[in-house]
Amino acid sequence: MRRLRPAFFPTITFCGIIFYAVIIVAQDTLPKRPAPPHLEQPDDPPARRRPAPPEAQPGQGIAPRGGFWYGVQVNVDAAGENIVGDAANEPSIAIDPTNPNRIAIGWRQFDTISSNFRQAGYAFSTDAGRNWTFQGVIEPGVFRSDPVLESHPAGHFVYYSLRQNFLTDLFISFDRGESWPARVNIPGGDKAWLTIDKSNGPGHGHVYAAWSTAAGCCQNRTFTRSTDGGMTYMTAIALPSTPVFGTLAVGPDSELYVAGINFPSGNNSNFVVARSLDASDAEVTPTFTSVGLSMGGAFRASVGPNPGGLLGQVWIDVDRTDGPSRGHVYLMCSVDPPGGDPMDVTFSRSTDGGQTWSAPIRVNDDVGNTTAWQWFGTMSVAPNGRIDAVWNDTRNDPANLLSELMYAFSTDGGLTWSANVVLSPPWDSRIGWPNQNKIGDYYDMQSDNVGVSLAYAATFNGEQDVYYLRIGPYDCNGNGVADEDDVASGVSQDCNQNGIPDECDVRGDFDADRAVTSDDVPGFAAALVIVDPDCSTLADMNTNGAADGDDIAHFVKVLYAE
Repeated sequence: MRRLRPAFFPTITFCGIIFYAVIIVAQDTLPKRPAPPHLEQPDDPPARRRPAPPEAQPGQGIAPRGGFWYGVQVNVDAAGENIVGDAANEPSIAIDPTNPNRIAIGWRQFDTISSNFRQAGYAFSTDAGRNWTFQGVIEPGVFRSDPVLESHPAGHFVYYSLRQNFLTDLFISFDRGESWPARVNIPGGDKAWLTIDKSNGPGHGHVYAAWSTAAGCCQNRTFTRSTDGGMTYMTAIALPSTPVFGTLAVGPDSELYVAGINFPSGNNSNFVVARSLDASDAEVTPTFTSVGLSMGGAFRASVGPNPGGLLGQVWIDVDRTDGPSRGHVYLMCSVDPPGGDPMDVTFSRSTDGGQTWSAPIRVNDDVGNTTAWQWFGTMSVAPNGRIDAVWNDTRNDPANLLSELMYAFSTDGGLTWSANVVLSPPWDSRIGWPNQNKIGDYYDMQSDNVGVSLAYAATFNGEQDVYYLRIGPYDCNGNGVADEDDVASGVSQDCNQNGIPDECDVRGDFDADRAVTSDDVPGFAAALVIVDPDCSTLADMNTNGAADGDDIAHFVKVLYAE
């Protein structure tokens, strides 16, 4: 695995202001009513990898380009390079709450763009996303789509996956995404989402899932719950107002929210939020109430920069701080506002637990631009209450064909938003289609107190690939302080000066199996906490009376007979 250092990374601070020019051009008015989204079912047989299109590029999947550091490619070969001729899109991310260095990303993997047959791709990182190991697919040769990854508060990961018959499975990884041996049947359909209660409330560890009525297991019954960590599930029940194409969130006291649009009603401007205050009670069948609200426009699909898919999900999240904003609920979506503007990212909030909602405000700051697409709007809330948003934005392309990844944040509960910051070079969402003219239906992100971890798809290599991007500094020990500040203050050491505090850098891989040796041998990390061997071979970090370099040499000799 290659360790990467950007030539340039535009500094992202949570108080910076960066403005970009707005270019206004004319564009034909597009239909307001979204076409039915493409159902996730096989329409091509599996195919072997074939020659890539001429625009696809090898070896550039993880290099800085064009003055931007756009992250690390995830779907890479054993040498960390781009796999030419495949496609990867629709990523979802899980981060270990007990060790933020352990991350997994899942996506729709197409082994060749000549076939629309897709599988459940996945990769893992042990160093906070700096390097990735692409293990392949969970079940080779099995059609799968709509991946959703989540982490359990105990540290294991789950992978919610749609089969070709519109039924779903849940795979469980107990090694933080390196393997997925456990498979559990779970109700679901197209399109499903999932969340896990990480609060200290009565629903701690409960798993909740909701899906649309388009195609699934149970007609209009679109919600299920697990109270045993994801091993078994209740019979699906109906949700009031039937929210679809949205996400779920759990509040600080285990209150549960399900967001979406009331698509079956035929009104794609009717956004709804269903709330349950008793889903945390394992002894009762959950009950829900719902409320409708406006997001200042219409939910759209199958137009513009993603002609075969959604233009984004309906995102919901909650403030979990102990301050005055505790329990505030936030909603974000890319919507088509009235008039000629095809799409904006809009935001609304509720300060009374989802019962009433504020008038929507626009997050993208291209004031006066009525031609740009702000699509795939995605949101997450940090433990300290900061709200983060990313989306794709065409404002800087006069033809509105090329998108850039854009970022903004709010530190006052969404009342005001920072100046928008461009995070990537322009890329074309209309290339690299694997016989399916879309780049998935969503991105996924998680916020912590110092930054954001984003899984997204783009075509920097002339084909669709999945990337991990860290927005802001790293916080490998999860103490809410940037790693570089820990080192500067003396809280942490970085004796080999690789940017990773030593307590997070137990990375020796003496048997070259691409796994950290301390993971290969249980107890090794506890017995000998050692950073890179060339850092300080004379130190005695485990205070056993022997230099660490001698400890390592003895360990290698005994274990591997080298």
